[in-house]
Amino acid sequence: MTYDLVTTLRPLLTAEASAEAHATGTEPGDLEQAVWLRLLERLQTEGPPLDPPGWLRRAVRSESRRTRRTTRFERPYETEPADDGDNGPEQLTLAAARRRALHDAVRRLPGRCPTLLAALLSPRDLTYREIAGELGISQGSLGPERSRCLGCLRRLLTPEVAARGVRG
Repeated sequence: MTYDLVTTLRPLLTAEASAEAHATGTEPGDLEQAVWLRLLERLQTEGPPLDPPGWLRRAVRSESRRTRRTTRFERPYETEPADDGDNGPEQLTLAAARRRALHDAVRRLPGRCPTLLAALLSPRDLTYREIAGELGISQGSLGPERSRCLGCLRRLLTPEVAARGVRG
């Protein structure tokens, strides 16, 4: 019964969701998914609707209105969510000192590690493909090489970080 209902309603839902999605600014697939979920919930509590095509059209329009309402109240972050917004001179100086210490430690690493980690830390935000091209290595070996280099960096920084903290 449920399979037949889904099979029967699928083309209608696809058409209705495609027509309504443009007005809400969402993807038709998201709208379809919300209506399928609504149908499953209804099947568990009330059983199948008496007029499945009519119920489906009403459900699509209802989900469309709900999406429009919630989208209207969504606002983009002004700053990063984890950012406390307190970028005073002290915080900026400490952050710059941490970056310098990190880059100094990266330069002391052996082999290809300095160039690999410098590419990963680059402000250009390179992809793995671009980094592999720059270093002349395969993209598949980039992950294991990165792990090895990060392990070296961790071992290099552990004594420095441990020595700075207050003990006891």
